[in-house]
Amino acid sequence: MDTSLRHEFDRRTGSTWPLNVGQIYNTLERLERDGFVAKGEVDEQGHVFFEITDAGRAEVRSWLGSPVARGQGTRDELAVKLALAATLPGVDVTAVIQTQRRASLAQLQELNRAKYAGADPEGAEELAWSLVVDSMIFATEAEVRWLDHTEQRLALRPRHAIGLELSTERPRRGRPVRVEPVRVEPVRVEEAAR
Repeated sequence: MDTSLRHEFDRRTGSTWPLNVGQIYNTLERLERDGFVAKGEVDEQGHVFFEITDAGRAEVRSWLGSPVARGQGTRDELAVKLALAATLPGVDVTAVIQTQRRASLAQLQELNRAKYAGADPEGAEELAWSLVVDSMIFATEAEVRWLDHTEQRLALRPRHAIGLELSTERPRRGRPVRVEPVRVEPVRVEEAAR
């Protein structure tokens, strides 16, 4: 069961995203719990075959028909690294950028040299593989362009304008002190007039 699912995933994604067997079991359990798959036949070796349900087919159609939502914040280690390097005193941010650029260009060369190793170079598996590899190439090219852009932006600023000194403001600890609201007694109009 797990090997055939992994095999199908590899075939359809060009073997570019390693799939953990444990992840397959966890995902199948969640899908079964949510009613998207159901346990089917069991073969002689005890392998359980799962079948997609109508709800599962509807979920797949919905997923394929909707855009991928990109997160609002960044968890991109490179962006965070360069933001820190650009604002920490004493860091040579240009060296950080150049190191990353060399690594990104090497990865780009490797991706561009990659050749499909499957049996049918004109088949559906080759298409799946090339779509994923093309995505990786475009992402790496964008990264190199972004590194160039970042280096140009930083070159326009004097180094003293980039450094961000450490804050001397002490962080607050514990819960804030609760201030009881001031109670104001209502005043009668005739009392206020006196």
